[in-house]
Amino acid sequence: MRDFASCLSQSGVQVAHSSSPGGQNMVQCTYLARLRGKSCSVTVTWSKMTMGQALSVAVDDSSNRCLCKAEIKPWLFSKRKGSKAMEVDGGALDIVWDLSSAKFAAGPEPVEGFYVALVCDLEAVLVLGDMRKDGDHRVSSDVLASNAVMISRKEHVYGKKVYSAKARFLDIGQLHHITIECDTSGLKDPSLEIRIGKKRVMQVKRLAWKFRGNQTVYVDGLPVEVLWDVHDWLFGSSNGCAVFLFQSGQSMEKLLSRSCSQNEKELQAHRFGFTLILNAWKTE
Repeated sequence: MRDFASCLSQSGVQVAHSSSPGGQNMVQCTYLARLRGKSCSVTVTWSKMTMGQALSVAVDDSSNRCLCKAEIKPWLFSKRKGSKAMEVDGGALDIVWDLSSAKFAAGPEPVEGFYVALVCDLEAVLVLGDMRKDGDHRVSSDVLASNAVMISRKEHVYGKKVYSAKARFLDIGQLHHITIECDTSGLKDPSLEIRIGKKRVMQVKRLAWKFRGNQTVYVDGLPVEVLWDVHDWLFGSSNGCAVFLFQSGQSMEKLLSRSCSQNEKELQAHRFGFTLILNAWKTE
């Protein structure tokens, strides 16, 4: 049976339990991108705390060395628009954001009306959002999008017995609705059920004996490995956290070692691997 440590070490993704379900709501996305012709990973973290919302952007090279990190504190979100210059190996790297018209749902991540870009030498390393910034002098007029691909997403979900999320297991694939159902309160033999769309892809019975495990399911004909750890739900506090991991495709190591000679069209068309991590918190 595969465990979280071995699975995460292959994907280059870190997972940790939060200390409190109510202390912070967080979504963290990691993208494979190119910076001055070299592969890099860009991690974007959206946070929602009692003080307000925050955004951080970190850039690592292919050996996981941190090149730079920028944090936009909650009180700076009152500006809703701005830029921040960083230095990477002696060169300039700008993060530009416009959240003045951003619309948020229940989570910390904006759903529309926003723009975040990471720009180096007038080229976009990463562009997020549905707003165009044609007049921004940091980005040349013919480079308004990037070829970055999301390779992992980590988020918190909350519920009493049903937990929901959305994900694409292929970078050009369909957006899938994921539903996890598990009722552990007062049941002699609790079970776990996971549905993708309307289809039940897996069910785990005798959960008290199988509180950790893994299983391969198929989504769009692609094998997706599912790992679960519900120990804290069964044997921890009443509002404990369980962890679910969905992993498809190639590992981070293979992705970062891809040839630099690959052209942009091939890069966009290639189906990259993807890892989804859900920290599922029980609420009363």
